[in-house]
Amino acid sequence: MNEFNKIMETIKMIEKENLDIRTITMGISLLDCCSSDGKESRQKIYDKITKKAENLVKVGNQIETKYGIPIINKRISVTPISLIAQASNDTNYVEYAKVIDKAAKTVGVDFIGGFSSLVQKGYSKGDKLLIDSIPQALYETEKLCSSVNIGDTKSGINMDAVKHMGEIIKKTAYLTRNNNSIGCAKLVVFSNAVEDNPFMAGAFHGVGEADSVINVGVSGPGVVKAALEKVKGESFDTVSETIKKTSFKITRAGQLVANEASKLLDVPFGILDLSLAPTPAVGDSVARILEEIGIENCGGHGTTAALALLNDAVKKGGIMASSHVGGLSGAFIPVSEDEGMINAVKAGSLNIEKLEAMTCVCSVGLDMIAIPGDTPSSTISAIIADEAAIGVINKKTTAVRIIPAYGKTAGDEIKFGGLLGKAPIMAVSKFSSENFIQRGGRIPAPVHSFKN
Repeated sequence: MNEFNKIMETIKMIEKENLDIRTITMGISLLDCCSSDGKESRQKIYDKITKKAENLVKVGNQIETKYGIPIINKRISVTPISLIAQASNDTNYVEYAKVIDKAAKTVGVDFIGGFSSLVQKGYSKGDKLLIDSIPQALYETEKLCSSVNIGDTKSGINMDAVKHMGEIIKKTAYLTRNNNSIGCAKLVVFSNAVEDNPFMAGAFHGVGEADSVINVGVSGPGVVKAALEKVKGESFDTVSETIKKTSFKITRAGQLVANEASKLLDVPFGILDLSLAPTPAVGDSVARILEEIGIENCGGHGTTAALALLNDAVKKGGIMASSHVGGLSGAFIPVSEDEGMINAVKAGSLNIEKLEAMTCVCSVGLDMIAIPGDTPSSTISAIIADEAAIGVINKKTTAVRIIPAYGKTAGDEIKFGGLLGKAPIMAVSKFSSENFIQRGGRIPAPVHSFKN
């Protein structure tokens, strides 16, 4: 009877509470694809991706059918392309982007990440070329995702790169203006980026990883909210325990899928990412969890404390359910991908300043936020700098995925569809950060970075 009840509980979580596996992501090393001949390198890249990942989608579908657990996305992450392409004599990396995108289409995955660069302490030749190639690369591709790491706790914040990325984001928004500046939805700026993140747009395959691995990202905000509905009015101790127990169940489902995918693909299991990733679907919202905890509208006073409790309890519950936990692991708060967040912005309870405060305690940062298209690049850079400072000082991963929607102003809305959802245009400060961003150089690492 107990086993039957567990089965019925899982079925209910899938059918009524939006439990899913958000992604199976295969990480693939491209270090053996370097060549002084760019054309040869790109052919090696295409061949390796299409060989390694040829069965990824098929296996994902088999697991869905076998266990009845929806797997929303099948994805690939690759070695940061700045490291691979700089071995060639190419002076523009758009062709690399197009080949990677072509490989993704060949194997049928939803997204491929790794058009990336790590410049927390400075630029190599390949870093500058890759970053300058990002706007055109995202304009000419469909499945490609890009990321740049501009700071970490050991190195501080590369403010030259921060300035550069504000300009790159504006260029990307302009080039993809006929599609609601969607290129910016596939570009993220990190501090303390991790090497095993299965979530887009920030996934890349770190140089410390195996030749190929399987990383899985779980989800289930709807399941957590449903569990909390049963403990209305009870203490925070009860709330925490309820989230922990629910997170354990969600994570066990993810571990099951990860083990099966690893076995069927004959690829080592890497990590399970415990993140609660929302979707635009009603009932699958992190914001609604915070409101269930007691906040009238997400963004109201107490939101940050509620989010801190949620994030901590998810990790405590999930970490016992998997042999290897990694990635970002926490509660995501992407505005366009969470119907509760969208509602909170429209109601006036949630603004960009409150979102910044919330990122101090969650994963991963200012995510999928649309702002007026005429926002200066220096303001975007300053937003990136603020978020990077939170990450660097607190030794946590933070990121900015922001969309200056071309031709749109505060109060308008843009629609992407699918998991990317729709985004209300949020106001930003009217006061200039130009003189701050023009200083350049590096913000030094914090004193507590000296651990050796």
